[in-house]
Amino acid sequence: MDNSTRRRLVLGFISNWISKLANTIIQLIQVPVFLHFWSVPLYGEWMIVISVPSYLNVSSIGFGNVAGNEMSMMTARGDQDGALRVFQSCWWFITFVCAAIIALLAVTLYFIPAGKLLKLHAIGETDAKWIIFYLGCSVLLGQLETLLQSAYRCIGRYPYGSFLKSTFSLVSFGLMMIPVCLGKGARETALVFASANVMITIVLGILVKRDIPWVRFGWKHATFSEIRRLSGPAFAFMAFPIGNALNLQGTLMAVGYALGPTAVVIFGTARTVSRVALQMVQMVNITFWPELSSSFGSNNIALTRTLHRRSCQMGLVIGVSIVTAMMTLGPWFLHRWTGGHVPPSPGLLAILLTVVVAYSLWSTSSTLLTAVNKHQKLAAWYLFGTSVTVVVTYFCAKYLGLYWAAGSLLISEIIMNMYVLPATLKLSEDTFPAFFASMLHYPASLKPQALLQRFSRSKPSFEN
Repeated sequence: MDNSTRRRLVLGFISNWISKLANTIIQLIQVPVFLHFWSVPLYGEWMIVISVPSYLNVSSIGFGNVAGNEMSMMTARGDQDGALRVFQSCWWFITFVCAAIIALLAVTLYFIPAGKLLKLHAIGETDAKWIIFYLGCSVLLGQLETLLQSAYRCIGRYPYGSFLKSTFSLVSFGLMMIPVCLGKGARETALVFASANVMITIVLGILVKRDIPWVRFGWKHATFSEIRRLSGPAFAFMAFPIGNALNLQGTLMAVGYALGPTAVVIFGTARTVSRVALQMVQMVNITFWPELSSSFGSNNIALTRTLHRRSCQMGLVIGVSIVTAMMTLGPWFLHRWTGGHVPPSPGLLAILLTVVVAYSLWSTSSTLLTAVNKHQKLAAWYLFGTSVTVVVTYFCAKYLGLYWAAGSLLISEIIMNMYVLPATLKLSEDTFPAFFASMLHYPASLKPQALLQRFSRSKPSFEN
């Protein structure tokens, strides 16, 4: 791994951290601002209405991510013409799909009483339809933004692309807060937010054109055969949000059907605390993703193997470290977080944290498969594993109790580890003994002796 790769990884991790920080800032600020300027019923109905357009995300079918992988691999082996062909093909396909969905959404909203179906009172019928339409257009535009960010990925500037996305998210959020603070209603707020996202998409397109001269917005190089070739991996991406829903909401519903709402609260809050580590593990996955695409695309298997080993090592270290901390502080935090309403259960939390450790290994390793568009079987196994887990969770909760229900979550993690590791090791031309040995190998500069020596040399001297 050369210095430029290390530098991109460090910058990528920092930019992903900034992205998480931006999302956290938005989540922390928006609630008190909305509740200060709006009534509680109005804000509650706003939350209900804005959840409807989020379902339009499935229409992307993963073409933005698949295009990014393909463009990165082609650029790595010097095939800029091929990367441009993929970009233009996916750009026009996504544009066509989004335009068709916008038209269908407009017709549907015209005939369906959205406000009545959502049982709205503070937001009028007409306003509810326009809010859904405005925000629906904004969600669909986000799919083009994903493709534009992929252009930065393929030239090794993904930290910059991620930073732009974080900045634009804060800008659009800030602009949305203006009508709220001015006492405007939900419809005006949605219009400002959607308009801001339109402008952001245009600005991002201009920046991509300026920074990457070979990217051209046309249809000369677009081909339907390219769309057909990428459709398999693109459709496979749809399995991941479905599997996530089964893993999160499905198992929670299974516990609820078996044991009732009280058990759901205990189980759900404990799992929320345990999943803190997953956020950091996912940051590792996103950081290594573009480098894995480039190294595999250039047929640099040695670098691909090294990146795969180091990403798994980092994901495992972060997962185990945070899990260890949560084992100590988790029960106290859970008690404080819920105001004492949910009794902390160290045993339940320990089981759920074990699930997190098992997840961290296969999740990071599977990034190699998704980064090179070889994730179709991965998606099928993930759906299978999470589906089986939901069924087993119900029976474990009903007949054995909450601890066994939590333990049943390990089923999908074990299934995924059994598939993912052999598949990724084969792809990176690695072996089990060498891979597991690499998990215990660290650079000399990070060994305890070297860190102590560096610390002793850096200690300030107070001698005259």
